[in-house]
Amino acid sequence: MVDHASHEQHSSTGTTEQDRRALNRLAVSATAHCLTGCAIGEVLGLVIGSALGWGNVATIALAVVLAFVFGYSFTIVPVLRAGLALGAAVGVALAADTLSITVMEIVDNAIMLVIPGAMEAGLASPWFWGALALALAVAFVVTVPVNRALIRRGKGHAVVHQYHH
Repeated sequence: MVDHASHEQHSSTGTTEQDRRALNRLAVSATAHCLTGCAIGEVLGLVIGSALGWGNVATIALAVVLAFVFGYSFTIVPVLRAGLALGAAVGVALAADTLSITVMEIVDNAIMLVIPGAMEAGLASPWFWGALALALAVAFVVTVPVNRALIRRGKGHAVVHQYHH
């Protein structure tokens, strides 16, 4: 976890090397947080859709919905524990995670669709799981700069840090 001192640097202009490193660490941490929720929802959605024999569109739709549900819940629950009311906690999660989850979902699902046979490979196939791992890894790499830019402006995951104790 990133300490609270580095959280204060998210609004800096990143003018020193120390500021840039702290901002990069915070962006990686925020993206890992996002990836955790997204990956749980994504895997669950792809597993359910594949097991039920659904087509790509229905399977991906379920995976995306579940990625948002799990992604938001990973922010909402700790914010509720910090004492915010449910409505306020939902607002914080929406502000903190929406763009990050959206980028992650677009990238990982696009990769799953462009890898030949990945969606059709089936749950027992290493091809399916390898493609999914690659898709999530690329989504992580693409989303880190998005979170970095948001945090630098005091937006995105930066809005959650005031509630961490």
